Amino acid sequence: MSEKVLMKGNEAIAEAAILAGCRYFFGYPITPQTEIAAYMAKKMPKIGGTFLQAESEVSAINMVYGAAGAGARVMTSSSSPGMSLKGEGISYIAGADLPCVIVNIVRGGPGLGGIQPAQSDYFQATKGGGHGDYHLLVLAPNSVQEMVSLTIDAFDLADKYRIPVMLLGDGTLGQMMEPVEFSNDNISHVYEKPWATVGTQKKRKHNIINTLYMSPEELEYTIIERQKKYNSIVQNEIRCETSYLEDAEYVLSAYGTSSRIVETAVHQLRKEGYKAGIIRPITLWPFPSHIYKKAAEHAKAFLSVEMSMGQMVEDIMLAVNGKAPVHFFGRTGGVIPTPAEIVSKVKDIAGGNASE
Repeated sequence: MSEKVLMKGNEAIAEAAILAGCRYFFGYPITPQTEIAAYMAKKMPKIGGTFLQAESEVSAINMVYGAAGAGARVMTSSSSPGMSLKGEGISYIAGADLPCVIVNIVRGGPGLGGIQPAQSDYFQATKGGGHGDYHLLVLAPNSVQEMVSLTIDAFDLADKYRIPVMLLGDGTLGQMMEPVEFSNDNISHVYEKPWATVGTQKKRKHNIINTLYMSPEELEYTIIERQKKYNSIVQNEIRCETSYLEDAEYVLSAYGTSSRIVETAVHQLRKEGYKAGIIRPITLWPFPSHIYKKAAEHAKAFLSVEMSMGQMVEDIMLAVNGKAPVHFFGRTGGVIPTPAEIVSKVKDIAGGNASE
């Protein structure tokens, strides 16, 4: 077993990407994720990789498109306003069925907002973010160690399904330091890529990567075929962590940094006699709807805790389907909720003093 090392979240992502075989990184600096690019700038030349600071986020994501088309393991990272600029390129990559990893270390918004942590890009990440019928597979770590494991998983899932995968963190996770271990369990898989545009050597037909279809029927067929892939991901790749759910009357739901705060709140509520439990989605898309549906069979109420104005609430409400009320507590703009605030909200719900 390897020794643990103390690493900042952003740097742990970068090191995990290198371990996963990423040899191409294209990005543009923006707080609070700049350390990812800085780490790659130092490491990539030493391992025969390529680091390029593009002139803009638009350029960076289109460089990702090119490298992914050639079959390379490639990554870009940014934060909220930068992700908006990447939106068109991400849609192109999804439309071309290309694998890549996209990291969003979320800051407050909209607009330039602030540089403090937030979770207000949930809609952007899980509902597309760009134009057209497509999905990103979205992974949400809640620790620096999980940033390592999910980064490696992201490259494998991207190659397995030929899909862009997003690692959705926040400024707290990106900047905090924790002990992490890079063990043999972190080894990634190798996938053949016969579709890559790497030259034919006159031994086969040309591979063509394209997102333009002049025939409506042909485009519709392509979209429907891609949807079959998405359905397979929903069936096979949902990840979720639960605690105290078996007898929970009050089910708290959170992801990322918020989930760590909720865990503290639930321990306090349990000590005070409240039957509280936790659902932590790790895949935000596909969303673990079946876990919520099952919990709704016995829960009195649900509470979504977010560093936003309540974007995950909609997915919880759809999953619960009216079987129990869904409440919300959140802070936004870079303000982080506290365990005491969450405990107070659950007590209000239990006492019938909280609106949904």
